[in-house]
Amino acid sequence: MSQLTSICLLRLSAIGDTCNAVAAVQAIQRQHPQAAITWVIGKAEAALLENLPGIEFIVFNKKEGLAAYRKLRRQLAGRTFDALLLMQVALRANLASLCISARRRIGYDKGRSKELHSLFINERISPATAPHVLDTFLQFAAALGVPTAAPRWNIPVEAPDKRWAEDTLTSSARGQLVIVPAASARERNWQPQRYAEVADYAAQQGFAVYLCGGPTELELELARQITAHCKHPLTNLVGKSTLKQLFALIRAADLVIAPDTGPVHMAVAAGTPVIGLYAHSNPARTGPYSWQSYVVDAYSGLAEQQYGKHPDQLPWGQRLKGETLMDSITTEQVCATFDRVVMEQEL
Repeated sequence: MSQLTSICLLRLSAIGDTCNAVAAVQAIQRQHPQAAITWVIGKAEAALLENLPGIEFIVFNKKEGLAAYRKLRRQLAGRTFDALLLMQVALRANLASLCISARRRIGYDKGRSKELHSLFINERISPATAPHVLDTFLQFAAALGVPTAAPRWNIPVEAPDKRWAEDTLTSSARGQLVIVPAASARERNWQPQRYAEVADYAAQQGFAVYLCGGPTELELELARQITAHCKHPLTNLVGKSTLKQLFALIRAADLVIAPDTGPVHMAVAAGTPVIGLYAHSNPARTGPYSWQSYVVDAYSGLAEQQYGKHPDQLPWGQRLKGETLMDSITTEQVCATFDRVVMEQEL
């Protein structure tokens, strides 16, 4: 393989996927330190990964519509990359790739291609050998000659964000529990009363509890409901932090609890244990990569009920349907997993 001098990565969203992609990007950097790497990325994701060492970010803001494509073409005019890693199969990403000139255009294998993805590439990664999204991203690195190795992350935290996290956390507590209760889809959220019961249980064990999330009305309302149900005090930070501050807080905390949402993968990248609550998506594919043993998994049993098949027999990325699937997860299951994390991590 000839020496690579320029690599372009196109992965626009989402927060969790971009956190997973960082591990692949940094593996490429270690193998090809001479290569300049450009990452075409979404606006929110760029804010989280700002100052990632050795990466040129070009923001593609999907809210700008056609103007975003014209802007991307102008920014990359006159540049041809040795390789483009088209790490997203959505049509928006496929079309954005037309603005990028590259000799090698590496995309997904046929089994995971959709939305005309095959028309935008001239090379494919190998078919899946492991189900997780991160393993798939590492196959893109393998296509560039990167040997298989355990993923590592280095997402920088700037001093102001670190200070904010330190000032926010309660030093007198036995431990620090961050609960990020809301996913982007309402059906993937757990019941507020059950979140409150877990928060109270943790508080009884001497943990300080923090609710975190974005400023959307869905997240704010869920936080209000959880707080109303709680019998012990907690700190409600929903809508009060940037993504960088949230990452700093997660990195400084002892434990995170969240459903299928980006902060699960932020916790993995930060090295913080996380209890993932999964009912709609297969946690073997989208769960916390380093903390699979702490997933409270309702998906596997529900998949058997809906399809009569084990999750391994379902198509890659198969989601389950239903507005009440998360009700299958009990407070007792989450509290028991909390106890196991506390014991195993010596918190």
